[in-house]
Amino acid sequence: MSGLLVDADAIRALAEILTDTGLTEIEIAEKDSRIRVARAPASVQAVAAPVAAPAPVAAPAAAPVPAAPADLSRHPGAVNSPMVGVAYLTPDPSSPPFVSEGQIVSAGQTLLLIEAMKTFNQIKAPKSGTVKTLLVASGDPVEFGQPLAIIE
Repeated sequence: MSGLLVDADAIRALAEILTDTGLTEIEIAEKDSRIRVARAPASVQAVAAPVAAPAPVAAPAAAPVPAAPADLSRHPGAVNSPMVGVAYLTPDPSSPPFVSEGQIVSAGQTLLLIEAMKTFNQIKAPKSGTVKTLLVASGDPVEFGQPLAIIE
């Protein structure tokens, strides 16, 4: 093995942070070393480990199979997260939300905040329309490219 030093405790701590926050990867870099811990999203893990079910004795009537959820990040009205962080729907805990479902918004209007590295970043409406759906709640961790809202 090369001269690579591995800090197993640091890797375990980062893996625990991934589990606690729901993130899929985290990386820490210092000078000429870095540690990156990544895991597959829960939906990928569920598909990767199928469970075999015993065959039924009598074939019951087939139940309708729900369609797989659509990839909302590709929806034409999707407002996707430009960064990893924590979403907040209000400017502070005692204030009303920036927007609510069904509300008409104009291009450039603040929809929510994403806090990243102790900086609050305004996420603005890319176009005018009606907020069809808010896909996050205050305090939810968000990832890059994750859909936050749908504006139609």
